[in-house]
Amino acid sequence: MKKAALALSIQAALLASLSFNANAQENAQEQDDAKLEKITVTALKRTQSIQDVPVSIATMSGERFENTFSSGDDILSLAARVPGLYAESSNGRVAPRFYMRGLGNSDFDLAASQPVSIIMDDVVMENVVLKSFPLFDIDQVEVIRGPQGSLFGRNTTAGIIKFTSRKPTSDFDAYVKAGMGSFGLVNLEGAVGGQIAEDLNARLSVLDQSKDDWIDNAFTGEKDALGGHDESAFRIQLAYNPTEDLDILFNYHDRSLEGTSSVMRANILTTGSNELNANYDRDKVFYDDGDNNPQEYDQDGWSLNVNYDLGAYMLTSITAMENADGRSKGDIDGGYICAEGQMNSFCTADNRNGPGFIPFGAITEDRLNDLEQFTQEIRIASNGNDQLTWQTGLFYFDSSFGVESVDGFYGATEVFHENTTWAVFGQSTYAVNDDLTIIGGLRYTYDEKSISVGKQNEDGFAVVIGAASIQEYAPIDVDDGQWSWEAMANYTIDNNMSVYARLSNGFRAQSIQGRDVAFEGYPSVAEAETIMSYEAGFKTDLLDNTLRLNGAVFHYVIDDIQLTAVGGNGNNVGLTNAGKGVGTGFEIDSEYRVNENLTVTAGFSFNDTELQDKNLLISTCGSGACTPTDPLNDDGAAYVDGNPFPNAPKTIFTATARYSMPIADEGELFIYSDYSHQGDTNLFIYETEEYKTDGQFELGLRIGYVHYDLDLEVAIFGRNITDEDNLKAGIDFNNNTGIVNEPMSWGIEVKKNFF
Repeated sequence: MKKAALALSIQAALLASLSFNANAQENAQEQDDAKLEKITVTALKRTQSIQDVPVSIATMSGERFENTFSSGDDILSLAARVPGLYAESSNGRVAPRFYMRGLGNSDFDLAASQPVSIIMDDVVMENVVLKSFPLFDIDQVEVIRGPQGSLFGRNTTAGIIKFTSRKPTSDFDAYVKAGMGSFGLVNLEGAVGGQIAEDLNARLSVLDQSKDDWIDNAFTGEKDALGGHDESAFRIQLAYNPTEDLDILFNYHDRSLEGTSSVMRANILTTGSNELNANYDRDKVFYDDGDNNPQEYDQDGWSLNVNYDLGAYMLTSITAMENADGRSKGDIDGGYICAEGQMNSFCTADNRNGPGFIPFGAITEDRLNDLEQFTQEIRIASNGNDQLTWQTGLFYFDSSFGVESVDGFYGATEVFHENTTWAVFGQSTYAVNDDLTIIGGLRYTYDEKSISVGKQNEDGFAVVIGAASIQEYAPIDVDDGQWSWEAMANYTIDNNMSVYARLSNGFRAQSIQGRDVAFEGYPSVAEAETIMSYEAGFKTDLLDNTLRLNGAVFHYVIDDIQLTAVGGNGNNVGLTNAGKGVGTGFEIDSEYRVNENLTVTAGFSFNDTELQDKNLLISTCGSGACTPTDPLNDDGAAYVDGNPFPNAPKTIFTATARYSMPIADEGELFIYSDYSHQGDTNLFIYETEEYKTDGQFELGLRIGYVHYDLDLEVAIFGRNITDEDNLKAGIDFNNNTGIVNEPMSWGIEVKKNFF
């Protein structure tokens, strides 16, 4: 409570500056530099003002984006930084899991599908590893809430996160950014762009980042054994404009990561409590296996975006290829079991395992082998601002990869996944009059998936001793064709305010899960889920364009909602469908330019989600160490009817404030703070006393100096500056294992721009 009070006090101190500027507001509004900047988005695959798009959208860019990632954090840092958006992972810096308006997927397998789609530079990143490409030289992030089934297709039932990199221009520009911080953080980033030949522009963006290992393995006595990472990436873009009618953009990107997968901590929750206990030590783990949880991945890809102006129409083609492979290994039980005859400071006659009770050891290595994803989109759109505008197109997707699971007892097993999708879509906009616009979109998608088993229990000790045998698995093929659509209406009340209504329908394609094959189980299949969403909202600029206030209310119903039952006695991963899932809530985003020196933002979301299926049973913790609060059947499985969706924060509150003080005419001192608060969150499908969180928050701070003439910024940054210990994920099959957030970190960063 003291830390929470401190965090709120710091934020309140910044916000309190509002009162000192009330008398000067009228004069400040008369100056352009005291007004909010116009934000453009591409949520409807056209460049439009965010205030004109009848969809709930939040954006992140500039200082807010850079400060969020200043300490070397990965894409998971977006969690709870935008109302309605959450993210977590049990797979380190790869395989992030996103949730929007409460809807997501807790499946940790490398073949998992998700209802939040990640779009990077107009290319869908379908596999969970592709979604983790590092973020650098980013122009803008768009968080587009709600189903996006007509323009973007299946697996967008919750929404979309679009990342747009800075593009090449004919004007020379460059920047270099260098940061150093806690735990040996070194963060180097830069870009250079401009014209390199007639009609040819280029931009090269690079990232090189490292962080030292800082967590001790107390069981082996290794100091600084895990927790760090080394990551490098680059992106090169070539923009060719041979005529006024033709634009060609080529994008090649590459990434290499070596580091630590998720840090599992055994028994950091006491049975009957969700408070971190004395077994928890942020700087220490007790691993007897897992090689200190290593992780390494390589990823590369390219895209070719061609726009050809045909006069009345614009023809667009986007061709892309993505590749990835790598591995993660982990001591899943998070603790140790002393071998027969082993004696050390932990292994004594009275202490055979720890911390806490570990019934059996568990070590797993997951490998993504030879991922290849090819996508092709072709669309044609009307040009101009006629009363009726439209766009229509075709989309093709093909993906193949292997997922290899290596278990310390069963050995190595590999399953192969293939997925092919094609779609035809269209959307039109009709301006009824100067005030009323209606939009309609329709899409047909055909999706086909297959899974087959390759090697099975290779070199497995279980097979040698007869505890397991080679099984027969026939290939599984599933396919489905679905229509999805949306209808929107936007009404302009005046130049500064509009209201909208939106009906949207979408679906998440059928899924196949094959991880249980590694443990002599069978693949599971979930049928396609469909969503019907109802949304109404408003968008307004007030006080002479110094206050922006956007809000939306929503209600959605999902039929045959796909769920992933994770855990149980064998840490199995099984897909199932519940009868219905229902979500109701609202979100509001605001930005207030108090004067030219002070800007504050605030956002809030409320999500009330509920599973509706009176007959659905989910296995509870296999360890027996947790305390289910749901009704149980005779076999100990939980009836989950009425439960909230897993990892669906009921509330999210965000706030930022930036205050600057001019220094003569050549620069300014500034202080920037960001705060995020996460409300009630249930980590699993079933409810327990242990695996639920409430009131988790983080506070960031940035203090610096900007020299205008030199285009130079020097800043001190801090992330999680109150050093909150927040439970982010759990593993329930062996003991009460938990995964926590990153610790407090401080650093200094220098950025120099060149023009």
